[in-house]
Amino acid sequence: MLRLRLLTWDVKDTLLRLGEPPRRPVGESYAAEARAHGVRVQPEALGQSFREAYGAQSRRFPNYGRGRGLSSQQWWVDVVKQTFRLSGVHEDGVLTLMAENLYRDFCSARNWEVLPGAGETLSRCCQRGFRMGVVSNFDNRLENVLSQCNLRHHFEFILTSEDVGFAKPDRRIFEKALRLGGVPPQQAAHVGDDYARDYRAARAVGMHGFLLRAAGQGKEPGVPPEHILPTLSHLLALIEKG
Repeated sequence: MLRLRLLTWDVKDTLLRLGEPPRRPVGESYAAEARAHGVRVQPEALGQSFREAYGAQSRRFPNYGRGRGLSSQQWWVDVVKQTFRLSGVHEDGVLTLMAENLYRDFCSARNWEVLPGAGETLSRCCQRGFRMGVVSNFDNRLENVLSQCNLRHHFEFILTSEDVGFAKPDRRIFEKALRLGGVPPQQAAHVGDDYARDYRAARAVGMHGFLLRAAGQGKEPGVPPEHILPTLSHLLALIEKG
């Protein structure tokens, strides 16, 4: 059995997912907001424009513009406005209204869904006495999102890349988690769905790692089967086996 005292968790696509039924894909959420302002845009076009705008903004201002004088709210408002501009909407007043409304919307549970097994697994981990924290490349809305989704109470601390100033796979965000948890790396494990930013990055600082990989997802090189989680519900069994 692994002698673990601290578990840290990724959030997006590990504990929560965005735009899955019954929630709407991003393009549909944006199209609905546009309709409320009398603007008609196809959801598919908006989905494509969002991917383009988000990618360009991430390259130009990494980590929500944290080191470049932007707030994450301004960063996201610019992404939303550019998404609509790429889809042919150019009226500044409407763009600002829609962007601010959508920024607020994505703070709420309405656009997020708790992944199967997440709540139960977190509860069981707390019952077993593990200390728990979040390490996420998210902006400062995360605390509110987790509260709205009834997950916040499981965690002693929430580390977002915006707050810390470093995004995974930067080792410093994991080192801060270890300091907050008060444990050496060999007594901590990180759970996430991204091979480079979660699994490999945690292992690089000496933590254990568990990689969430649903059936049908490709295998990653150098990840032993006992580190692979087909679902979150497998976690405690793997810890006890290790």
